Amino acid sequence: MTSTQLMKYTPKDSAFKAPPAVPGGLVNSSPPPPVVWPPLDFALGALACCGACVFTNPLEVVKTRLQLQGELQAWGSYQRHYRGVLQALWMVAHTDGIRGLQKGLSVGLMYQGLMNSVRLGTYSYCEAAGITSVGGGSIFSGAVAGALGAFIASPAYLVKTHLQAQTVETIAVGHQHHHQGVSSAFATIYRREGIIGLWRGVNGAVPRVMVGSAAQLATFSSAKEWVSHAQWFSPNSWLIALISAMISGVAVTITMTPFDVVSTRLYNQPVDKLRRGRLYSGFSDCFLKVCRAEGPLGLYKGMGPVFLRLGPHTVLSMLFWDIMRHSTYQGNQTMGKS
Repeated sequence: MTSTQLMKYTPKDSAFKAPPAVPGGLVNSSPPPPVVWPPLDFALGALACCGACVFTNPLEVVKTRLQLQGELQAWGSYQRHYRGVLQALWMVAHTDGIRGLQKGLSVGLMYQGLMNSVRLGTYSYCEAAGITSVGGGSIFSGAVAGALGAFIASPAYLVKTHLQAQTVETIAVGHQHHHQGVSSAFATIYRREGIIGLWRGVNGAVPRVMVGSAAQLATFSSAKEWVSHAQWFSPNSWLIALISAMISGVAVTITMTPFDVVSTRLYNQPVDKLRRGRLYSGFSDCFLKVCRAEGPLGLYKGMGPVFLRLGPHTVLSMLFWDIMRHSTYQGNQTMGKS
C-alpha cells in the first residue's frame, strides 16, 4: 500500500467494522473505536509502548532485582541489598552509575516493539471485528493477543532480564550471566543452548502476559466506555483515555505480579550441561517452590516497583496508543473528504 493509499484509507475500506450497538439493542453511548489500517495499528502500538518504556525502564531494573533477591530463601535468612523502590533506585545509581538505571533499555525497546505491535495490533483486529463486544470478548481477545506477543518477543525479554539482573558482586542477586552486551548475550545463549534456548522461560512469559494483557485491555476498554458514558469530558478528550489507563494500571498490577515473579525467575535461572534449568523445571514447579521456601508473599516481591512501573507504563502506552489512533483516524477522514 502506497503512502497515497494509506492517507486515503478510511473505515469503509476495512473488512472489519465495529458494531454500532451493544447487546440488548441499545445504541452504544461511547463512540466506536477508530478503525485504522491494521499494519499501521501494529506500528502505532509498538511506538506507544516504546515511548512508555524509556520512562519506566529504571523501575523495571529495580523490579527485576527485588524479585530475584532472596531467591528460594526464607525471609530474614539472606542479606537484603534492596529495601524498597527509592532505596533500590539510589543503590543502583550509586553502584552502577546513572546509566545502570537504564540497563537493558535497548533490548527492552526491542521487546516492547515486538510484543506490543503484535499484542495491540491483534487486539485491534478483534476490536474491529466486533469480538470484544461479545460477553467476555475483551478478556479473551486480550489474553490471545498477549500470548502471541509474549511468544514472539520472548528472546528479547530473556536477554533483558539477564542484563538488568547483572551488576557488581557487592549488590548482586540471582544468577549472574556476565554478558558483555545485547548482541553478545544473544550469541552466547545461541551457542550454548541453540535456537530453543532463546525461548527459555517462555512458559512463564505466556501466562504472565496473557493475564496482564487481558486485565489491561479489558479494563481499559470497559473503563473508557464507563468514563465516556459518565460524560465528564467532551467525547474526544484525552482525559478519558488517561483516567481509563489509570484504572487499568491498578488491575494489571494486582493480577500480574505473581506471574511476573515466576517469569523473572524462569528467565534468569542458570542451566546445566543438558540445557535444563538448575532451579526450576517449569512454571508450576517455580510457583510451588517459591511458595514453600519464601511463603505466598514471595510471589508479590517487587510489587512496589511493579505498581509504580506498570501504572505509568499502562497510562503512557494506552494514552499514546489511543491518541495516535484517533489522530490517524481523523487524519484519514479529513484526507478522504478532501
